[in-house]
Parts: sequence; C-alpha cells; structure tokens
Amino acid sequence: MLVQVKGGHTGAKDIRDFVGTLSRENAEMGVFLTLQAPTKPMRTEAASAGMYHSPWDEQEYPRVQILTVEELIQDPHCPNPSCLQLPRSGGTQHTLPEAPKHRKKTHKQAKLFEGEN
Repeated sequence: MLVQVKGGHTGAKDIRDFVGTLSRENAEMGVFLTLQAPTKPMRTEAASAGMYHSPWDEQEYPRVQILTVEELIQDPHCPNPSCLQLPRSGGTQHTLPEAPKHRKKTHKQAKLFEGEN
C-alpha cells in the first residue's frame, strides 16, 4: 500500500497521477491524504482505479481511498475500517512481524588507545 500526502489545492489530476504511481510501483492499494474534502471528479478518478480483492477475508476494497486530514484527526484510531477499508482478519490488522531483538555482544571491544578504561 502506498500513501500520498497533499496540501493545498488538489484535484482529479492528482488522483490520476497517484493511480499511475500505484501501477508503476505494483502497489495493491493506495491512500490519498489531503487537507481538503475530495471533489466529485476526484472520487470518480479514485473509483476508476478499481477494487482490490483481499486474500485474507475474500472481500473487495476500493484500490484508491481518499482520506482528509480532518477525518484523521477526528478519529484517533484512523486509519481503520470506518474511514479506510483495510482487510482485517479476526479483528486484527495485518502487519509486518516484529523485528528480532538486539543481542548483546559476547566479546569485549578492543581499546583504541592505551590507558582507556
């Protein structure tokens, strides 16, 4: 999934450009975050990007979703299915696995200068 953040005036051209970027990067879904409410032409362009079929829950989701900063601020749990239709399985969000824990070195580091502690 790609996320694009835009401030100022946005329009249907920005959504078309974003859809092109999704295709170029082989992204399955995209979120377009903007300061202003989306216009009807912007929503039309987003809808023309098609749907994403989730292998986790066998549901269809809009491939491009437009989210305003106001929606993001109003909902402290955003993005979530009420404002962003992401695939969910068993009530948990699909995320990357936790990174492995850092292990302490088992050897002593050599001193750079004589007399160092």
